[in-house]
Amino acid sequence: MADLENEVEVPRFFLCPISLEIMKDPVTLSTGITYDRDNIENWLFSRKNNVCPVTKQVVADIEPTPNHTLRRLIQSWCTLNASSGVERFPTPRPPISKTEITKLLKDLNSPNHQMKSLTRLKSIVLESEKNKRLMESVGAADYLSTIITTVNSEITSSSRDEALYILYHIKLPPTGLKTLGKTEGFVDALTRIMQRASSYEARAYAVMLLKSMFEVAEPMQVTSLNVNFFMQLVNILVDQISVKATKATLKLLISVCPWGRNRTKAVEAGVVRVLIDAQLDCSEKRVTELISMVLVHVCQAADGRVGLLKHGGGLAVVSGMVFGVSPVVSERAVRILYSVAMFSGSGRVLQEMIELGVVEKLVLVLQVDCGRKMKEKAREILKIHSRVWKKSHCVNYDLI
Repeated sequence: MADLENEVEVPRFFLCPISLEIMKDPVTLSTGITYDRDNIENWLFSRKNNVCPVTKQVVADIEPTPNHTLRRLIQSWCTLNASSGVERFPTPRPPISKTEITKLLKDLNSPNHQMKSLTRLKSIVLESEKNKRLMESVGAADYLSTIITTVNSEITSSSRDEALYILYHIKLPPTGLKTLGKTEGFVDALTRIMQRASSYEARAYAVMLLKSMFEVAEPMQVTSLNVNFFMQLVNILVDQISVKATKATLKLLISVCPWGRNRTKAVEAGVVRVLIDAQLDCSEKRVTELISMVLVHVCQAADGRVGLLKHGGGLAVVSGMVFGVSPVVSERAVRILYSVAMFSGSGRVLQEMIELGVVEKLVLVLQVDCGRKMKEKAREILKIHSRVWKKSHCVNYDLI
């Protein structure tokens, strides 16, 4: 088309201000400027801008108005210049509208239309970023969360799973996620899906949505979590549904463990044993980084340290993290060893640390180029227990 535009004079108002190419589907924003639909939707939704490229004004209505008159003019001009090689653009298919989405959402209240509406909404949400924002703007989250939280015979588990899939893919902004987290019974409903859903996919989407919600949640919501919530997170780690679900679960634990009694609840749910077992078989750096951070949190609780020491491979796994994966993991491993040595350093534990080479690793930390805080923690551990460890011929304390 670029060569043709050099031969045939194209009216300037036929050109999109973004691409400077002839518009196939001209639409007008609330600012009064007309663009080609694909270009402006990419600007607004994929690139997440909220201003008109030309006027720099905030776009009040995300649903642009089709400029049918201009489109017909362009099509007529293309037909008139067909002999010059100009190709006429076909009339574009009408995009999904707020009205159509709202009707589908209202049909969710009818058992006879529920599954059909969910299927159509699923295809809509996957079609484009614009559709996600349209669904958000008409309150789709409220309708879908109602399907997920309602417990009666008229709503099947398949309907809940589909509603969850759609809700996750809308990709709500932080304000929407906060509102969702405050919806009565919603966290409990997602916990039930993690616990009872026969579909691994539904369980994965439940934990991934929870991860997003608790990253922006209010402290009151985070501290009110029960042990069953943590038990279902542990079960997802055990079942190894997918790497994506595992990472989401670990990130969720990192978000919630520092609050209230959540460390203790996580330990009670068996998280320490599962994390150590997972690390024994882990070959992915990012997963190890996340596991190490969860262990940092839970080992700040006495029960967490007890769980680590009870596991036959607990100390060995943590010791293996020092210089074994990445600088981030090494620093976290030393923090875990610090918690154990400073607050649970019984004679048996100190002896085990010598036998497993943990003490030698701590000495090595002082000798190599690594973070200042990491060195300080290693030095403090070695000084506190120097009376015991100096008796060992395995450690050269002159290096400290």
